[in-house]
This record gives sequence, structure tokens and C-alpha cells, in this order.
Amino acid sequence: MDARQLHRDATVVDCHNDLPVLLLMRNREFGDDAIAEYWRERWVPELRDGGVDVQVLPIYNAPSAAEASLRNTLLQLEAIEREAARTPEFALCRGGAEIDDALAAGRIALVVALEGTPAVGTDVELFAVFHRLGVRMASFTHWARAALADGSADEDAGSRLPGVGVAAVAELERLGILLDVSHLAAPAVDHVLELATKTLIASHSSCRALCDHHRNLSDEHLRAIAATGGVVGINMLPFFIDADGNATIDRVVDHLEHVAEVAGVDHVGLGPDFIKDWVDEVHPTRKTYAPFGGADLKQAIPGLAGTRDLPNLTERMVERGWREPDLRKALGENWLRVLRTL
Repeated sequence: MDARQLHRDATVVDCHNDLPVLLLMRNREFGDDAIAEYWRERWVPELRDGGVDVQVLPIYNAPSAAEASLRNTLLQLEAIEREAARTPEFALCRGGAEIDDALAAGRIALVVALEGTPAVGTDVELFAVFHRLGVRMASFTHWARAALADGSADEDAGSRLPGVGVAAVAELERLGILLDVSHLAAPAVDHVLELATKTLIASHSSCRALCDHHRNLSDEHLRAIAATGGVVGINMLPFFIDADGNATIDRVVDHLEHVAEVAGVDHVGLGPDFIKDWVDEVHPTRKTYAPFGGADLKQAIPGLAGTRDLPNLTERMVERGWREPDLRKALGENWLRVLRTL
């Protein structure tokens, strides 16, 4: 099996890339032309080199920007909309049919998500506004406690969802927005699993059995997400892959194989969370950047530091004996199955 050719032929879905917040930063610092230049000259070639066919774009707001989060979210949505419209390689998609049309035309399908919901706060009705604006995935929090749920860093509090979080679960299901449990504290994941009647996903989480970090998912949660028909996208940040500092491509494959073994091969996908380029651009003079629990976002797995390195992962999976049908599922077909329900 020619791994590089298989990667080119497969449908590859990256379920987490923090591009929108970088676009907003570039627009504020350098103006609109800087965004267009980044898309044309850097991002399009990187996605093509990485073989990505569908890219989920999460909109993130730093906790320090709480009062401005609604404005920042709308500005990021506008940047995505504008650049997708004037870049023929992309198609901004609001449902499965539009994704299929984009793929058939050889375009990269873009799907918008919310990573944390400070822009919503406790006003659950705003999810309907964001749905009309194209948002099709949402996680309630990022790292710590938020209005709708506790983040994973606060899991020792043992908190379930507050009443407004329960209402938010029902509203997302009504609207057809995928609820993403990545970043939720384990007790909040338990509560969501009790409430959910539709598919749940974890866009960018790895396996707690292999790396005991609060951002990773237990085997029980892996199986429960799979039981809803959902997918777990493996996060490829080093500190979520190996607790002893030995993060390698092989260790990433270990996480992919663990999900396949515990939850089934139909429920594993990619959620790389490649962020080093973003950090290097925003903080070019810093040797380390660790805003969340000491995890240095300047680190990257050798040979798997960015989108264009994804073929290296496929190559290693082939070397490890992955069957072509299963490999295609993990690279993107599983995510595509879920996205087609939108």
C-alpha cells in the first residue's frame, strides 16, 4: 500500500484548527490585506500539502476578553465568511449536502464551530442566531468554569451542568448543532451523556488511559460517545499524548488505536489542534508559552507539527498495519458520516 497515495485519495477531515482567532489578530494588527495574503499564500498550500478536504474552524475567545467576546465572535465569523467567499479553493458549508458539493467540486469544505461560549453567556437563545450564521458545532467551555459548564481544569469540583447548561443541551439538539464535549470536566460529560438524545462528539481529545491529563477522555466516555454515534478526534498536542514528554507520531497512533479498540473503529478521527504556528506568530520572541496549566504551546510532535505533516501520520499508520478501509475511516470518513447529518 502506497501510504502517500492513499492519503491523497482519502477524504481527510481535520476537526480542529484555531485559524479564526489568528485571522482576527492579523486583521487588527495588519489590516484586511494581511488576512487575504495569509489565506492565499500560506493556508491554502498548507491544507493542500496536508491533504485536508474538510476543515472545522473553531471560534475561540480568551477568558480575559469576556466582555468583548460577542463582538470578537462576530468578527471572526465575518472574517471566515469574507475570505471563503473570495478564495475559490474553499466553500463555507452549513450542512452535509453542501460539504458533499464542495468535495465533488474539489474544494475544501469549511465548517464553523464555537470553542467555548462566552459570546452566549446565559442567553441560550443566541445559539439560534449563531446557527443562522453558520455555526454547526459548539463546546460549552474552554479550560475552566464557564456559564454553561465546568471546564476540565475544574473537574475536581465535581459539578454537573447548571440549569442554563441543561437548557443549552436541549437547544443545540433542537437546532441541529453538534454538542462537543472536548474541554468539559468529566462530571459535566457524565451529565451531558444523561441528557443527550442525539449524537455527541469530542472534536479534539485524546485518551486518558494512555495519558492521564484532565483534557483527555476516559474509556467509559469513549464508549459512551460512540454509543451516540459520535466520533472522538485525537488531539495531537504533545502534553495530551504522553505524560512523560515522549510524544511521537507512534504515540499518536497508540491513541488512535486505543479509541478503535475501546469504542470501535467507526468512532475515531483526527482533531489535531495544530497551534504552534499561531503561537509563534502571536508570540514570536517567547521561548515558551504556557497559559493553560503549564502546557507549553510552543512544543510540537517531531514530524507532526502542522497540517502539512498529516501524510506522515498516514504513513506510520500503514507501517503499523492499519487496513485501508479502517485507515480511511480514521482519516475522515467517520467525521464525514457525522457531518452529513447536519
